Amino acid sequence: MKFILLLAAFLPVLTVNADEKIVYCYYGTWSVYRQGEGKFAVSSIDPTLCTHLGYSFFGVEEDGTIKSLDKYLDIDLGNIKKVNELKKINPKLKTMAVIGGWNEGSAKYSIIANDVNRRKKFIDSALVFMKKFNFNGLDLDWEYPGKRNSNNLKDKDNFAIWLKEIKEAFFKEKYILAIAVGAAKVTASIAYDIPKISQHVDIINLMTYDFHGSWDHTTGENSPLYDPKSELSVDSAVSYWIESGAPPSKLVMGIPLYGRSFTLADSKNFNINAPTNGPGLPGPLTRTSGFLGYNEICTNKWSEVFDPVQKVPYAHNGNQWVGYDNEQSIGEKVSYAKNKKLGGVMVWSIETDDFRGKCGRSKYPLLKKVNEFLKDEKVVLKKLINSFITFIVFK
Repeated sequence: MKFILLLAAFLPVLTVNADEKIVYCYYGTWSVYRQGEGKFAVSSIDPTLCTHLGYSFFGVEEDGTIKSLDKYLDIDLGNIKKVNELKKINPKLKTMAVIGGWNEGSAKYSIIANDVNRRKKFIDSALVFMKKFNFNGLDLDWEYPGKRNSNNLKDKDNFAIWLKEIKEAFFKEKYILAIAVGAAKVTASIAYDIPKISQHVDIINLMTYDFHGSWDHTTGENSPLYDPKSELSVDSAVSYWIESGAPPSKLVMGIPLYGRSFTLADSKNFNINAPTNGPGLPGPLTRTSGFLGYNEICTNKWSEVFDPVQKVPYAHNGNQWVGYDNEQSIGEKVSYAKNKKLGGVMVWSIETDDFRGKCGRSKYPLLKKVNEFLKDEKVVLKKLINSFITFIVFK
């Protein structure tokens, strides 16, 4: 009887641990300006599919003050307020203010990180900003320390110091601190002191995508799970971070809900590493050369190939080629993340999933597949525990 009571007391702990897997959803706010079926408003978000929702992006002034990059959308149209009101639908949802991104560059962040007064200004601004707008935390997306117009050799050390100071200021208010990081060794080895930054953040979002794209001269997968011939793969990146001292429980593995596209030099040569003549044609929704949302890929008539080595699909149609993720590859990746005991999965970004349900059985098929595979852990755990309790009781 004592054993049964002990097991019953332990059961909620096991269930909570299974529930703690993160589904971190980045949301690109500019998608509201897309036309037709591509227009994505806050009302399109299903907050029950995410544990964390990253509002992307805010920026900074050189003095460290956080600023809106689109005051009309963020403030005048009440977009920030609408996003945080999603917590009424899902009270467990954590909303995150994402600072930075590719277009913000690196130079300003290097300047702030190198100056104790600017760092303090940033922290003070962040505390006021999150309290004012009801965010649960901050996601610092500096792309990237030591790179892109930043030649400061101190960036790696300064970033770790900056994060330590932020976390200390956040502790009292219980704000979450996340970072989005370049995942591949070629970037991470320059940009991050992995053991140090891992001490000071709650979530490390690995941007395990954009490994290949139209900047290459041959076709390549956006986010291959494996690639025995290159370090540019999800497995290589995750392994590098773990081997360099990052706790697996803080690593959240990125999955792209979009593909990178190319124009083939010869439409009859459509294998991986086939010669190309530049980016693929813009899609009707995102209207960006070399980039296609899953909602654009799944509505087109492609010939699809699932690569058995890289564990991701690619598709071709005439001289157009795209490497992307589908439900099958997401199943492979989420299973991988669970086997590595990672903290969860992150997606970039929800507005390029099939959020209108044009391609199949339901809306958000890719994000739902992420949830389905992560929740399997909880379902299996409960079944095992319940079966064991039944066996003990009836024995």
